[in-house]
Amino acid sequence: VQLQASGGGSVQAGASLRLSCAAAELTTVDNFMAWFRQAPGKERELVARIAWRAGIKYYSDSVKGRFTISRDGAQKTTYLQMNSLKPEDTAVYYCAAAAWGSLVIADYHGWGQGTLVTVSS
Repeated sequence: VQLQASGGGSVQAGASLRLSCAAAELTTVDNFMAWFRQAPGKERELVARIAWRAGIKYYSDSVKGRFTISRDGAQKTTYLQMNSLKPEDTAVYYCAAAAWGSLVIADYHGWGQGTLVTVSS
């Protein structure tokens, strides 16, 4: 699967953004969709993950309660609603797919170019 993330931008702290991740098609190894982010000088980290069929969600502690992951099966699109944004949320956000609910980045595929989110204080 090849995924394309969009929806990033520059906002002030406390604002909201919604990211989208579109897939042309999904296969049998695309059972989980996830959002990652990579801040300058830091490693890429898992932010949120959703099981495509069951809808079970996972969030990292840093975004729990502020971010919501969802999916639209008909549109083959995964969303990340980001509320109460903080400067530390500044990063390039990527979406990716995995065959199972892994926390390991190497298990994910379909990485696109990412979308930049900049949060100013």
